Amino acid sequence: MEVRHFAPGVPRTYYDKPMTTPVAKRAPFTACKHILCALGVALVGVTHAHGQCPAQVPAEGAALRGAAPLFPATNWWNHDISAAPVDPSSASFIAFIDNGGTRRLHPDFGGEAAPGSTAVYGMPYAVVGGTQPKVAVTFDYRDESDGVDANGAGVPFYPLPAQAIGEPHWVEGGAPASVDQRSQSDRHLIVVDCARRHLYELYNVWHDAASGRWYAGSGAFFDMTKDERRPDGWTSADAAGLAILPGLVRFDEAWNPEVTDIGHAFRVTMRATNGYVYPASHRAGSTPGALPMGARLRLKAAVAGADPALRSADPNIRRIFRAMQKHGLIVADNGADLYVTGTFDVRWDNDILNPAFALLKASDFDVVALGWKPAALANAVADLAVTPATVTGGTGALGTVTLAAPAPAGGATVALASATVAVTVPPTLVVAATATTGTFAVATAPVAATTATTLAATYGGITKTVTLVVTPTAPALAAWTVAPATVRAGATAVAVVTLAAAAPAGGVTVTLASSNAAVASVPAAVIVPEGRSTVPVRVTTRATRRAAAVTLTAGLAGSARTAVITVTVR
Repeated sequence: MEVRHFAPGVPRTYYDKPMTTPVAKRAPFTACKHILCALGVALVGVTHAHGQCPAQVPAEGAALRGAAPLFPATNWWNHDISAAPVDPSSASFIAFIDNGGTRRLHPDFGGEAAPGSTAVYGMPYAVVGGTQPKVAVTFDYRDESDGVDANGAGVPFYPLPAQAIGEPHWVEGGAPASVDQRSQSDRHLIVVDCARRHLYELYNVWHDAASGRWYAGSGAFFDMTKDERRPDGWTSADAAGLAILPGLVRFDEAWNPEVTDIGHAFRVTMRATNGYVYPASHRAGSTPGALPMGARLRLKAAVAGADPALRSADPNIRRIFRAMQKHGLIVADNGADLYVTGTFDVRWDNDILNPAFALLKASDFDVVALGWKPAALANAVADLAVTPATVTGGTGALGTVTLAAPAPAGGATVALASATVAVTVPPTLVVAATATTGTFAVATAPVAATTATTLAATYGGITKTVTLVVTPTAPALAAWTVAPATVRAGATAVAVVTLAAAAPAGGVTVTLASSNAAVASVPAAVIVPEGRSTVPVRVTTRATRRAAAVTLTAGLAGSARTAVITVTVR
């Protein structure tokens, strides 16, 4: 899909309004079990080749991969910046932020503005399944938006849930998308396809009920299994050209006692910016002395001999502060100085968040060298794939491991694992020296019911997973009969499909066909229900000028059986 640049000299600017967040009482945290627990793989640093979905989709604010960062460990949001050099102009940048006073940190997130209110604080997001219908969106900044054709017209691309049109709390600000508040706030709509781990983000969204069309300022797509930066000069749904979701403070990681490292940087806004540096790709201002989009701030390890992360006694707040020391804040939008963005979640308690964040001020931070990139990362697993993704029990598949860099001399030994006995893989795979990929055989056993199995590959401290679906072996087609074998035109007959054994879970689909449907017709297919071995099929006949013999065919797994019905003149 072609996406073009818009005319130069038209900067993209956002303005987030300062706010004072009220109390949003949180619910008790419930630890969830991770899919890799069955594999004995540690949670920290684990990434998935395929996502996990909540029981019901679409869902607003459903948990996303527990405590794991949403993008690969190599993504700029997840870099460890604790040893990165300080920018020579750090003190000047901090002075600009202070603006002659003392700027303090503020949590730009919370719950409902009042219990049961439409208005919310923080960034909502929606989780949808892989079958969510996709819709077209008409953009203001179409030349830098995804989901448009060569002429800039929107095409069906964004899996936007219908609930967002009329229900509150799906769009930033809280009002439904059908309420046009584009002139009042940024109105972001963030959607995660949990089946494919795809991220869709829209800025300044509105749904016009009269025309049934979606409108937005801009839109961006991100594959959360990859590190794909926007081209230089391009925007996204955020002013810096970055994805928004991976930089949000999320309750499921911040208030999780099992998490030792949140694992990613946080999105932060400034009242003004000046250009952009890596990892940002887009400017939204040129104010002298201001930080550029993409700049990183890091909470100091010590201020006046004391660790600022320990200013709060709350272990959850400390967890957030530690992430600011290890992963930092990334300037991603224009707004209020030092406003850190998080998710809308009614479990947040701003009686805890607001005073805790206010314990940190601008001078507690250093500005990391502008445009900093880490030294070459140690080689690790970049991707794990299996082909085909669905097989019949007893047949095989092919797994492929891709490394982030060529394997060293002597090769790279990748550990492999399967979560069920229905699927077996070798214990290890050696990727040859200088190669970046290697393949391995996947064997499956016959199963009684459809079984989804997680395969894992680990190397360089990184684990990637993929799901292989194993389906039961369908019983053979034993017989296909029709009675009576001769009928008058207009009468009906009954054909019977018979399997060699009872159908497994999910049933068995048998295809049907007629050599002359104008005289005698059958459905295109019939399903033999689970636990049954036979199913009747209605044969409909029609008027004919002369007697006709019609061949009816039933097919299953490459085999076919036929039966002949003779239709006579009335």
